[in-house]
Amino acid sequence: MSETRFFVVAYDISSNKRRNKVHKILSGFGQWTQFSLFELFLTDKEYILLQNKLEKILNTEKDSVRFYPLCAACLKQVETVGSEPPREPKVFIA
Repeated sequence: MSETRFFVVAYDISSNKRRNKVHKILSGFGQWTQFSLFELFLTDKEYILLQNKLEKILNTEKDSVRFYPLCAACLKQVETVGSEPPREPKVFIA
């Protein structure tokens, strides 16, 4: 099983059409937690795949997607009010 890293991903997309596409792509990789903010647990392979998908649709002069990695120690210190702290989803294969 590949190890994952935790990322907070924030985006600012100028076009509604591109913003919807970015939201849909990110939804396939993690949890939407706030407007224009996702929390993702990614393997190295998934991280590269996600960045490649985003690069195909972003306008680099107008759009911004930022990846903020949090180390395991930092993730344990995340505090929330009104929601659950980030947890890596468990996948069961039968």
